[in-house]
Amino acid sequence: MMHQKHASLRLRLALLFALASAVLFALMGFYVFNALEREVAYRDDMALLGRIDRIENIIKDNSNIDLLKKQPKLYSNMLGNKDNALWIINEAGDVLIDVNPENLATPIISELKPSPLFTTTSSEPARMAWEKVNSGDANLFIIASKLLTEREQMMAAYRWNLGIAWVAGVLLAFIVGWEVVRRGLLPLHRLSQQAAGVSPQHLGLRLDEQQQPQELQALTVALNLMLARLEEGYAKLSQFSEDLAHEMRTPLNNLMIQNQLTLSQPRTFEDYEHLLDSQQEEYERLARMIDNMLFLARAEKHDSALQLESVDLEKLSQQLSGYFEGMAQERGMRIETTAHGYLTADNALVRRALANLVANAIRYGQANTIVTLRCNTQTPKWLDIEVLNQGAAIGGEHLPRIFDRFYRCDASRSHPDDSGGLGLAIVHSIMLMHGGEVLVSSSTESTQFTLRFPRQV
Repeated sequence: MMHQKHASLRLRLALLFALASAVLFALMGFYVFNALEREVAYRDDMALLGRIDRIENIIKDNSNIDLLKKQPKLYSNMLGNKDNALWIINEAGDVLIDVNPENLATPIISELKPSPLFTTTSSEPARMAWEKVNSGDANLFIIASKLLTEREQMMAAYRWNLGIAWVAGVLLAFIVGWEVVRRGLLPLHRLSQQAAGVSPQHLGLRLDEQQQPQELQALTVALNLMLARLEEGYAKLSQFSEDLAHEMRTPLNNLMIQNQLTLSQPRTFEDYEHLLDSQQEEYERLARMIDNMLFLARAEKHDSALQLESVDLEKLSQQLSGYFEGMAQERGMRIETTAHGYLTADNALVRRALANLVANAIRYGQANTIVTLRCNTQTPKWLDIEVLNQGAAIGGEHLPRIFDRFYRCDASRSHPDDSGGLGLAIVHSIMLMHGGEVLVSSSTESTQFTLRFPRQV
């Protein structure tokens, strides 16, 4: 299956920057173009109205309109450009003055629009302004016009220049954005280079968050925390592999030595029988270890289902007391149970966790003492089941690692009936599965393990 190739982050950001610039430039160009168009139109309109006002003043200063006809250059100079036109028409429709370089059609008085300013829609569009003035006993119409062809050509050229400027601006924005993003991503590139230096041989390396920009500091902290967890997990895995090899080597060595000694010379039937009996113990030890390892492997899976039911703690504690009674009597110890109440949990797992704690209490407790199994229901949020034994205190250096796999407080590993250093690790996993925790406290007088279950699992 082919993996889809995604565009680089630099290209995406540069394109987004160019797109944002394109929209912004387009809006700015649209605003500037329309503002200029309105300004040019306004100035042309004001020029037309001003021209009519000046003609009106000239007419009022002259008593006879016929005298004005003798000065055509005056009107031509006032108009200035060939695209301007001027007509003075009387009420009868007679054209008294006609200054029309482009030979525009003479306006008809009856067709003049009510508004003093309007645009014609002929083949050559023009802007017109008119005003009705009184001259002696007659009324005259002063009409000024300006062709829009030049203005439209100018605006078209300006629109084209704006388009070219817009394209150039977008391309420049993309180039600038590409370079800005490249420089902006340099800290991320350096961070990736530092992270690439982390390997199984250099798990102790950490990323320097102080050298990172503020936006990457949270990511750097998260990466350092992840590296710390990986280092801790890798160290535990390495230690676990070493401990597992040591634990399995002991029974295998015992089996090989026993076989070698037996095969070194002829043996009787009873000797072979004793050999098989001794080897059976080693096989059982290996079987318990494998069973415990399989349980821990399954317990670590998040999809491990709990068979929740109501557990009668008083009944369960009495059953455990009867089961371990013989083991306790061998050491002159007695099991005292005061547990009561009900707990919603997996009955088989709770039984296994308590059995491991009671077995440990008998194995490592002081002879001729009492092992206590009790409940603490005073906390509304938690239900505590406590296993307490009297004996030597557990050293403070051992408490942080006491629930690690294969960890033992004493260097001796010669207990043939123990759990292979996995008993407390199993208890810890069972409590995690129930959303609770296991606590330990130890003094010169007693050692207490507490299974803390939440009221609602």
